[in-house]
Amino acid sequence: MAPILDGSDLHFVVRSLADDRCLGLVGLHAAKTACPEIGIWIREDVHGNGIGREAVAAVVAWASEELDPDGFEYPVAEENMASRRIAESLGGSIVETRSNPKYTSVVYRLPNPRR
Repeated sequence: MAPILDGSDLHFVVRSLADDRCLGLVGLHAAKTACPEIGIWIREDVHGNGIGREAVAAVVAWASEELDPDGFEYPVAEENMASRRIAESLGGSIVETRSNPKYTSVVYRLPNPRR
């Protein structure tokens, strides 16, 4: 709870404009650092509609304006091509690879569009 209370771990709900239902979540972790990490989860039944890209772009724009970090980390499962396209469409480039018991991820660095 401490990171949430001190504003360093933020969570945003992605909602439908038509009916206000929850479509997913976007997290901004280590928000007060030079390179916060973005994570996203979008409901499977709305995949393929551009919602993930719109949500990540909105958080990048907001955080760039409010927090002005150097950039953002965006870890993505290596095989998740849709999430990789989100990062690449926002100017992201791969800066490292991470492995855990479930999967290997690539970490994109997304630029701060204000810089």
